[in-house]
Amino acid sequence: MFYSSPIGTRRLSISTLGYALLSLLARKPRSGYDLAQYMKEPVGYFWYARQSHIYGELTHLEAQGLITHQVIEQQNRPDKKLYTITEAGRVAVRQWVTEPVEVKPDRNELALKAYAIWLAEPEKAIQLFRTQADLHASKLADYERILAQLERQHGSLWRVDEPLYGDYVTLHLGIEYERMYASWCGWMAEQLERRNLPLE
Repeated sequence: MFYSSPIGTRRLSISTLGYALLSLLARKPRSGYDLAQYMKEPVGYFWYARQSHIYGELTHLEAQGLITHQVIEQQNRPDKKLYTITEAGRVAVRQWVTEPVEVKPDRNELALKAYAIWLAEPEKAIQLFRTQADLHASKLADYERILAQLERQHGSLWRVDEPLYGDYVTLHLGIEYERMYASWCGWMAEQLERRNLPLE
């Protein structure tokens, strides 16, 4: 999705991926490779982008004056571009971050399968939801480990105007989501097991 953002007298066309990249660059300058890695983790926990799209978006952002780059020479390796957010880029992110979010229906394949689960072989259906419960429980454990590490390093006092606060609050969202999903998948498996018992 592209947003039209007014900056001064001109309007900018910035995609959600563009805002994700600007948000990363607002923390510190990064290379395209670094941005691609951060889009996998931690941003990839809640927003996905292909690496090829990232480089195209960087070109688009630079053409609008939202970022700049400098070429860094490297010995025995190709030169790299180091991207930096401009003041116009910071203004654009600052405006975007508090705009209302359009609520859209989720495309949730597992929920769609649950809607049609009455057509499935019971044993296969039970295995599907047991496997999904395990996957979400594993991701939940990962998120809780990362949060505990952050809290050990940072303590319990978090300032809302520092970059790590974004990590802290999105981890809490991920934990609640994975906990709910693992619980629901386990409940689904139990429901299917109960209804698959032979009649006495």
